[in-house]
Amino acid sequence: MTKKILLLGSGELGKEFVIACQRKGQYVIACDSYPHAPAMQVADECEVFSMLDGDALMRVVEKHKPDIIVPEIEAIRTERLYDCERMGIQVVPSARAVNFTMNRKEIRELAHTELGLKTANYRYANTYEELVKAADEIGYPCIVKPLMSSSGHGQSKMNTPEDLESAWAYACKGARGDVKEVIVEQFIPFDSEITLLTVTQKNGPTLFCQPIGHVQKGGDYRESFQPAVVSSEMLKEAQDMAAKITKALTGAGIWGVEFFLSQKEGVIFSELSPRPHDTGMVTLAGTQNLSEFELHCRAVLGLPIPAITQERMGASAVILSEVETDRPEYSGEDEVCAADNTYLRIFGKPVAHIGRRMGVVVCWDKLGSDQSALRDKCKALAAKVKIH
Repeated sequence: MTKKILLLGSGELGKEFVIACQRKGQYVIACDSYPHAPAMQVADECEVFSMLDGDALMRVVEKHKPDIIVPEIEAIRTERLYDCERMGIQVVPSARAVNFTMNRKEIRELAHTELGLKTANYRYANTYEELVKAADEIGYPCIVKPLMSSSGHGQSKMNTPEDLESAWAYACKGARGDVKEVIVEQFIPFDSEITLLTVTQKNGPTLFCQPIGHVQKGGDYRESFQPAVVSSEMLKEAQDMAAKITKALTGAGIWGVEFFLSQKEGVIFSELSPRPHDTGMVTLAGTQNLSEFELHCRAVLGLPIPAITQERMGASAVILSEVETDRPEYSGEDEVCAADNTYLRIFGKPVAHIGRRMGVVVCWDKLGSDQSALRDKCKALAAKVKIH
């Protein structure tokens, strides 16, 4: 059953996925735009090239002749994946899913217009003048995001018309690929936001992990915790919405489906990622019987997943770099490792940038424990790790 897997994107999530695949005897070629990326350090082979170059992508596909292609990032010439499917290669979850979810416009139109899911009010803008008009129609405050970006890059909140110029410049700078269009969204005063990890299988029912609460800053994840406290009614509504949209996108794998929760507005669909989610790194704390990476691996390979069970309470907190260096060194690991019920993950990124995520601390405790105290402990430990 050994498959050759071509991983497109080799960051920290890809690294954990490769490890899960290696434990199942799979052969992985890790690809990224720079050498020595985290997943390359544990893969069987690696390739360095721009995945926005469709011809380069197809040359790598022809060279390795993979059984499965697993995209891990947004900056891919995704339309070429349809060609790969026609060649008999499995694309995860599917070429359709990757093409829709890599572009906020496509996924928003599917969710809101075709499937009728509740979303924030929104407009699109291709120029600064269109941004001004869109913000005026939506009203302030509002959120502007590039149609293609990740980790919150290019995303900002506009409180007044004075914020328009800086928001437009930041969105254009943070866009990935060659799509410069932005989406302008109504600001939702939500009570909380969650990620609902959803697993679609080749030969089995759709499964859901317990909801993961998270805190973002500038659109980028800073901490997460599982299980998040969500009413049974809201959780059922979120599960129904997640099942509906993943079914429409087709394919097998894990999906990070994000929702805003509001007592006033209810459950509001936000975004969708067709792959392991950064907030799901909390599952590395053993919160579930199977981590999100193990779940993704099994779904991709068509292996059965009998059930997902919640085993522990968990929290995660990211380690951010405060310096620019191409020779990152670390201190504070001993203090983290001295703490009980705690795991430290250093991603192994070869270059550190200010604000770049370089590692994560995950902590766990028994179910029913004080979640607020666990989160505080995890954040305090993550703050002890410094990059030099």
